Amino acid sequence: MLDIECFTYLNRALESTISPIVILASNRGMCTIRGTEDIVSAHGIPSDLLDRLLIIQTMPYNPEEIRTIVRLRSKTEGLSISEGAIAKIAEHGVSTSLRYALQLLTPAWILAKVAGRQEVQEADVEECEELFIDAKRSAKIVAGETGDKFIS
Repeated sequence: MLDIECFTYLNRALESTISPIVILASNRGMCTIRGTEDIVSAHGIPSDLLDRLLIIQTMPYNPEEIRTIVRLRSKTEGLSISEGAIAKIAEHGVSTSLRYALQLLTPAWILAKVAGRQEVQEADVEECEELFIDAKRSAKIVAGETGDKFIS
């Protein structure tokens, strides 16, 4: 989300004697650099700065890695969760994002407590699916048939 002025500042900072370590993350492909009208570059980063970067490709988590992360997060938060619920949350992590999947833990735990259970079940996660919308589904709703009802 940086614009051309920010990149100019970063270039200047990287040339100083006490140069900072800068870590950038991007999921943008070839696109126009913000703050310009016609300069297209990889990741929306000017080529002079891009030449100075060490680029590390990351890969999405697989379902087993997400299950492990959900187990650890549940343990850290003191939540009791069934294996079926962990698998259901992992499915969401694969199809949406790890962040969204982990955000389902707290409301699912609250739903379980309201139902009088001490453990999150698969049904609690399914109810959360109906109550909360991830970014991809939200974008489809806005772009779809009800899109004209939103302020633009």
